[in-house]
Amino acid sequence: MATAQRQNVEPLYTPAQRKRRDASVWTLVQGILAPVQFVVFLISLALVIRFMTTGVGYELATISIVIKTLILYTIMVTGAIWEKVVFGQYLFAKAFFWEDVFSFAVLALHTAYLVALWFAVLSPTQLLILALAAYAAYVINAVQFILKLRAARLQNQSESVDNTLMSSASSEVHA
Repeated sequence: MATAQRQNVEPLYTPAQRKRRDASVWTLVQGILAPVQFVVFLISLALVIRFMTTGVGYELATISIVIKTLILYTIMVTGAIWEKVVFGQYLFAKAFFWEDVFSFAVLALHTAYLVALWFAVLSPTQLLILALAAYAAYVINAVQFILKLRAARLQNQSESVDNTLMSSASSEVHA
């Protein structure tokens, strides 16, 4: 039954895509940038909350948001390159379509923050509320990607078990 259910689920990667993914330097780049971005996010979030609760540290919070946004842009560009290498298109590959769609919402909110900061159209508190909205969207997007990576890992484990069972069954038939 479990094997039948697994066969109905479309795999995240074809064997060729998995091979390209595993061979690509961009996989390593993404694997480094994602946790770096998350650490910067946590530090920035703490600085934003500090300012929002105490009124102290606006400049430091602002710098941290700009750094977080620059890392976000970097991970988006390198992620698009990674998708091109693995799936043959820069964005919106079927396997990561909804993650990419939501990533653009995250980018839009972070970019709106930078524009509002640059043109001084919002108060410091309003800017940081916008940053918090961008951060909330980032967290949702990060969860999307974590769930996708977990699905890929489960797919790999499932295929390994299936291949082991098939090899074992084949060995028994030939014995």
